[in-house]
Amino acid sequence: MKLTEALGIRPGEVVSLVGGGGKTSIMFALAGELAAAGGSVVTTTTTKIFEPLPAETPLVMVAKDEAELLSRCLESLPRYRHITLATERLASGKLAGISPGLVERLAGIAAVSQVIVEADGAARRPLKAPNDTEPVIPGNITLVVAVVGVDAVGSPLDEENVFRAGIAARLLGLSPGSALTPAAIATLITHRQGITKGSPQNARIIPFINKVDRDRGLERGRELAREIMAAGHPAIKYVLLGQARSAEPVVETVS
Repeated sequence: MKLTEALGIRPGEVVSLVGGGGKTSIMFALAGELAAAGGSVVTTTTTKIFEPLPAETPLVMVAKDEAELLSRCLESLPRYRHITLATERLASGKLAGISPGLVERLAGIAAVSQVIVEADGAARRPLKAPNDTEPVIPGNITLVVAVVGVDAVGSPLDEENVFRAGIAARLLGLSPGSALTPAAIATLITHRQGITKGSPQNARIIPFINKVDRDRGLERGRELAREIMAAGHPAIKYVLLGQARSAEPVVETVS
C-alpha cells in the first residue's frame, strides 16, 4: 500500500515525523506520491537533515532569511511540485531547518497542498527518546507519524540501539542494557514524555513500524503493534507495518 492511502493524507495536511530511523525516507516517499498525484508539497525539518539527493526532491532551496525563502518557494512550487526548504548548509553536510512559525505560514497558503516536517533526529538508531528540547513539532500539525524500527524489539537498551538511551531507561524504569520488550517500546511511543511528546491535542498519531516486510519482522511487528494499540492512546487508531524504502512502503495495518 502507498503511504498516502495508508496515512489517510488530506488536502492541507501538515505532517510531522518523529522517532527512530526511517523518517527521512518516509518523508520523501510520501512527498513523491503526493507530487505525482498533482500536489504541491513542501518538505523540511525543524531540526537538521542530510541534504537530499535529486531522486528524493527535485529542488532544495536554502536561504537564511525566511521571508525570502517563502517568496522563492511559492514562485518555484508550480514548476517543481515538490521543494525542500532549509535555512543553511552546515559543515556536517546537513541542512539546518526552518522555524515552526514558517511551517505554520506555509500551511496557510492555498498553493501549498501539504507540508511534511522531520521534527527530530535519531542518528539512524531504530528507537529514540526525546530530550527536553525535542521533538520540535509546530502547533498546526495535523498528523504525527511516530517511527520505530522493528529491529529494536529484543535489543538491549543501549546507545547502539536507542538514541538517548539514558532518557529511555529513566522513562521506562528499566536498567541500561535491559531487553526492549514490545510493551516497553509501546510505552516509549505513548508516554507523555516519549516519542510523540508535544503533539497537538487534535492531531492524529500513526505509529509506523519500519523494516518489516512479508519475509522479515512481520510477527514481531504485529506483536509490537498490538501492544501499542493496547496502550489505549486516544490519538492512535491504528499502526502501520512496513518498509520505508520500498516502492509500496506499507505491508499491513493493525487496529
